Amino acid sequence: MKVKNLKTILQWEYWPPYMFYVPLLPYAFYLAIKSRSFGFFSAVNPSIEGSGNGLESKFKTLQLIPDKYKPQSIFVSKSQQFEKTLSDIKNKNIEFPLIIKPNIGFRGLLVKKINSQEELQNYLKKYNTIDLIIQEFIAYKNECGIFYYKEPGNKKGIITSITLKKYLVVIGDGKSTLLELIKKSERAKNYLNIVLELNKANLEYIPKINEEIILNVIGNHSKGTQFINGNHLINSYLKNTLDTINLDINGWNYGRIDVKYNNFNELLNRENFKIIEINGVIAEPTHIYDTSKGTYLKALKSIKNHWEIIYKIGVKNKQLNKGEYTNLEYLISVYLKYKNYIKTVKKLAAN
Repeated sequence: MKVKNLKTILQWEYWPPYMFYVPLLPYAFYLAIKSRSFGFFSAVNPSIEGSGNGLESKFKTLQLIPDKYKPQSIFVSKSQQFEKTLSDIKNKNIEFPLIIKPNIGFRGLLVKKINSQEELQNYLKKYNTIDLIIQEFIAYKNECGIFYYKEPGNKKGIITSITLKKYLVVIGDGKSTLLELIKKSERAKNYLNIVLELNKANLEYIPKINEEIILNVIGNHSKGTQFINGNHLINSYLKNTLDTINLDINGWNYGRIDVKYNNFNELLNRENFKIIEINGVIAEPTHIYDTSKGTYLKALKSIKNHWEIIYKIGVKNKQLNKGEYTNLEYLISVYLKYKNYIKTVKKLAAN
């Protein structure tokens, strides 16, 4: 076995999703029995389709965010004429570079920064069989995921997780090309195909001494971004910020917001930040993937604790007639639809 493959096996941040969820299925069944429904989670976020089960429209969910907190975005339906897309971009004053991604997301697949009209046209030709979102590129240098929930009837919520996102970078030494620096980077080598494709125009460039080159600005683990446990940053100021945001997003009780921000102090003061995405019940407390500050068993415990929160909110919303459970037949159809969609997106991403 190659050393690189052995490292990947031992570093559980790279393990497949089923390693984090299959062991907890007995607990999920317990919660279903306790609530008398396999669809108790469907009552958690009434304003999000399926409470955010993974098949919800990201564009529709974005519309829940107050304008002052969200980037300019447009919806691009599959097979939409390129001229209409350009017109919509112009009407929203979105400029290049911009971000494009599937309307139904899955672990960062097909999310890309687009730098020109030609590049956009090529992307749309290749991926015109699924609905997409075009979003203005937010140039703030920092990104984090904040996990928040508020039980129905409570005025204050709780932050359970902060994940700081460190983009994949290499540092120049004044003599090595970008390609050589990438091949020397232990982390970059785990994402070699992605990194080489994104930086193919600059591989022969020789960065100056201590020059930092960001290899990918998409803050997703599957794109090479390192997830860092930032739970030490949870404080009353940040809670107040999330409580204020929550008041403006009616019907969102549980999930993770992904935020781009200038610096953390400004974020605490609700300045210079944008919410680029809201995730519902399928969201993960992504701080668990920081292997330097946790263990695999602690990761499982964190997921289990969050499932318990889902149960409590779902049951309470049902009691207050603010949400409804879904039946097993519906859940099976959602699972099959989700499975087929993932298969489609993976196939597109592989081409």
